[in-house]
Amino acid sequence: MTRLLHVVGARPNFMKVAPLLRAPSPHPVEHILVHTGQHYDAAMSDAFFRDLGLPAPDVNLGIGSASHAVQTGRMMAELEPVFDRYAPDWIVVYGDVNSTLAAALVAAKKALKVAHVEAGVRSFDRSMPEEVNRVLTDQLADICLTPGASADRNLRREGVPDDRIRAVGNVMVDTLLALRPSAAKLQVPERMGVGSGDYAVATFHRAGNVDDAATLSELLAGMSHVAGTMPVLFLVHPRTRQRIKDFGLERRATGVRLLDPVGYLETIGLVERAALVLTDSGGLQVETTILGVPCLTARPNTEWTETVESGTNRLVPPSLEAIKSAFADVRRQDRAVAAPPRPPLWDGRAAERIVALLA
Repeated sequence: MTRLLHVVGARPNFMKVAPLLRAPSPHPVEHILVHTGQHYDAAMSDAFFRDLGLPAPDVNLGIGSASHAVQTGRMMAELEPVFDRYAPDWIVVYGDVNSTLAAALVAAKKALKVAHVEAGVRSFDRSMPEEVNRVLTDQLADICLTPGASADRNLRREGVPDDRIRAVGNVMVDTLLALRPSAAKLQVPERMGVGSGDYAVATFHRAGNVDDAATLSELLAGMSHVAGTMPVLFLVHPRTRQRIKDFGLERRATGVRLLDPVGYLETIGLVERAALVLTDSGGLQVETTILGVPCLTARPNTEWTETVESGTNRLVPPSLEAIKSAFADVRRQDRAVAAPPRPPLWDGRAAERIVALLA
């Protein structure tokens, strides 16, 4: 029996762990799910667990919000006795959140084996805390489970030997393909009073975009411009909503529908039938590529270069003029053309490969 202890802490992790817990295995596997509580909005956390069909965590540490250093330190202190209690064969960590680095550090100090799912993904922007978490976790991991060839190349450039690198595919795609039919049944656009293919979905949460008043003002003005042509459904992260209030920018969002965040299934149901997505989310870049929906990503770089290469995703500066220009280009495109081919291994079987490898 192989014991896999999965450490998750925020919404992006939940979508990545879900397919591993369901994946068939050629050998007996026991799964232990540990939730650090890094994502501290209990209602939204519960909604994602429900939508994804995740079991209740075996351990919920309830760490909550704090600075990066304090949060990571608390997680390390709380994770150590958990690892001692369960003595797993593998610690499985996901993506780039603080929980991921905390678990990898503790495991490495205790000589426990670490598997990093979504390894090798790089934006090459060390100003992003997520990039620091990714790089350090990959150096600590015993096996780097990558979404594809570009991530493999990144790891080799950083000196990771080939025997620690395995290309397995993108687990976010596994979850999307598995739950796409359930999302469609919810008929979310109809419930929100918008027509299929005639609205935009927006999400912004990264500090570089929402913690600067001038940048956030430009993004709101860009969404307002799009709203002059089609409805814009802005799923507003609680921190972003607070910044809008703090900066007095409510009037910059003229015509934009500011909505509370929704669960995973509702988000996918909205995105699949949208004419456009405006975001700074890594996950939505992947999902729009699989769904063939045009995406404007307000960032100077992306860790998901495959989405840009596919033609569905475009990086734009966070400014009104840049969004106006990119939106005009999207409007000229013919959505009737065939969807771009999926990147290799983005086929819905990444979790199956990972579990077989670890077991």
